[in-house]
Amino acid sequence: EVQLVESGGSLVQAGGSLRLSCAASGFTYNDYSIGWFRQAPGKEREGVSCISRSTGSTWTLDSVWGRFTISSDNAKNTAYLQMISLKLLDTAVYYCRAEVWIGAFRYFWGQGTQVTVSS
Repeated sequence: EVQLVESGGSLVQAGGSLRLSCAASGFTYNDYSIGWFRQAPGKEREGVSCISRSTGSTWTLDSVWGRFTISSDNAKNTAYLQMISLKLLDTAVYYCRAEVWIGAFRYFWGQGTQVTVSS
């Protein structure tokens, strides 16, 4: 059974930093991508950053570029989202998602972790 477990969310003051983790288990695939998404109250879920496990290539949302950095430790099957200079508008539930190609794309989601940025 594929499972993604996020951790690291917390209450932090504006300007502070957090590192989110996404631990994947139950995977039998060597090549997949991990993406971080977030959903603020009353807003749609949006993609924040993603990384390819095989190539290491990344993509990051323009509004967080330079503040958020995605990385992965393939040996631990864990992806990270390092967030610095946090702003009030970064407050959201952050989710990780694995994307796997098995004849068609399949997606696996974690349960989410709350990030709250206070003034």
